[in-house]
Amino acid sequence: MKKIFFLLTASVAIISCSKVKDGEYLITGTAKGIANGKTIILQGQDPTTKMTVALDTVKVENEKFEIKGKVAEPAFHTLILQDAQGPIPFILETGEITVAIDKDSIHKSKIAGTYSNEEFVKFQDELNKTQKRLVDFQKNNTQKMQQAQQAQDTATINGLMKQYMAIQTEVQTDSKKKYLTYAEGHPKSFISVLIIQGMLGDPTTDIKKAESLYNSLDESLKSTTPGKEIKTKIGAAKLPAVGASAPPVGSAK
Repeated sequence: MKKIFFLLTASVAIISCSKVKDGEYLITGTAKGIANGKTIILQGQDPTTKMTVALDTVKVENEKFEIKGKVAEPAFHTLILQDAQGPIPFILETGEITVAIDKDSIHKSKIAGTYSNEEFVKFQDELNKTQKRLVDFQKNNTQKMQQAQQAQDTATINGLMKQYMAIQTEVQTDSKKKYLTYAEGHPKSFISVLIIQGMLGDPTTDIKKAESLYNSLDESLKSTTPGKEIKTKIGAAKLPAVGASAPPVGSAK
């Protein structure tokens, strides 16, 4: 009996040790090598104006920082470290989010702790592998291009541009495939909502495919702001074009 009581007590302790409740977030960060007093700004998007706004500001203390608050639904946000070159993108959502800032290469900062952020990191890594061909081509040919421009060597310039455009087309095609494959296989991921939203901004998108992906999403994602926007856009895309003639009376069976 005592063993059972002990196990129950231990279970309660484990459950209660979570630092956040539903609808709350806690960002705990490490800032190795960053001086005390440096500011870190949490930025988000104003729901009405869609403009980027500062939501909170904290200071680094002993190479650490912490930001906590409430959040209604998942959404992309950024952290801005004072004097750093570029933002740190992540998904603000309910849960405990960890951030390890790389002060020398801010884009290499590590985000973890919640499902959406873990998925975002994995998906971004896959995209980076696809886009590496383009990055490598630029790195390997930058000097050659500069020399050709200085010498006004149009043949070399046009040749390099042609190769670049070919690789760019391949990368874009492969990236689209990765977006589609991810959305098909991850109906509970917030990343999938953003992918479908992006698809609807492309006039070549198959609306039926986008609608199928939307219908397969978890209900909690459909109720988010981008989820609602997707539903509205799909509905609008299915309406007859302005000026289109109506079907003849009696033609419907």
